[in-house]
Amino acid sequence: MDNARKFSADLAQEYPFEPHYFEQPYGTNSVARQHYLDEGTGPVVVMLHGNPTWSFYFRNCIRHLKEKGFRCIVPDHIGCGLSDKPKNYSYTLEQRIQDTERLLNALKIRQFSLIVHDWGGAIGMGLAVRNSEKVERIAILNSGAYRSEHMPKRIGLLRTFGLGQFLIRSFNLFAWPATFMSVKAPLSSTVKEGFLFPYNSWANRIAVWNFVKDIPMSASHRSYKCLSDIEARLEVLRGKKIGIFWGQEDFCFNDHFLKRWMKIFPEAKTTLYKDAGHYILEDAEKEIIPAISEFLVAQ
Repeated sequence: MDNARKFSADLAQEYPFEPHYFEQPYGTNSVARQHYLDEGTGPVVVMLHGNPTWSFYFRNCIRHLKEKGFRCIVPDHIGCGLSDKPKNYSYTLEQRIQDTERLLNALKIRQFSLIVHDWGGAIGMGLAVRNSEKVERIAILNSGAYRSEHMPKRIGLLRTFGLGQFLIRSFNLFAWPATFMSVKAPLSSTVKEGFLFPYNSWANRIAVWNFVKDIPMSASHRSYKCLSDIEARLEVLRGKKIGIFWGQEDFCFNDHFLKRWMKIFPEAKTTLYKDAGHYILEDAEKEIIPAISEFLVAQ
């Protein structure tokens, strides 16, 4: 049975999109079903989420852009949202970039713009630097795509292999705290239900843990080279139209990350939202979504 059919009536109304699935190969003769949304017609906008969200995070953005004449393609990374959550998938940055590229190729997407958030920044920029000729515009929401020594202590603690995995997978101590730590204004019960829906058991939190584990903080880390290579090639995107939309009350992706983006892309138009937290599309929905829409069509 499709997971969407298990939604409560209120959640089904909040997230009313038709599910699509694509089989992603991995390992030796293994496949995982990747859930994605494909809504609307027109110029393509690809939206890439981070941890611990899923395509639900972009629901209001999808509605708005669809009405404005865009085609919205929004995948759930493997292990996230309504996608399969296999035990033996690699859950690395490199794998996720390849998955996204493979999906877009299968859909025959030749040109697209990007909206990236959280770890979706690294995935999206990895995709973009490898396919720069296909990328039209990039909207950067609180995220990073470069090496950094900055990490909140609470996230650093959760990277501890035994303790971190136990806390995240047993007690949901990442997705659940994010429903109040990542926003300045409280979420409704239905929206909170939506964020937590895919991550309701030890098995279903495997990607949440692996995203935390995959943050490269040393040269010996499995994803360090991949992230370093992305960082080194970001300059190939400087000729693109890039907009930075930033919540200034983000406890994780703070002003340090904002300044790095502004240094990398000095010509980018930067819009700050002083009362928005990490889940900027929740806190600043009425302001940021029309602003992103305008950015996508501005000359």
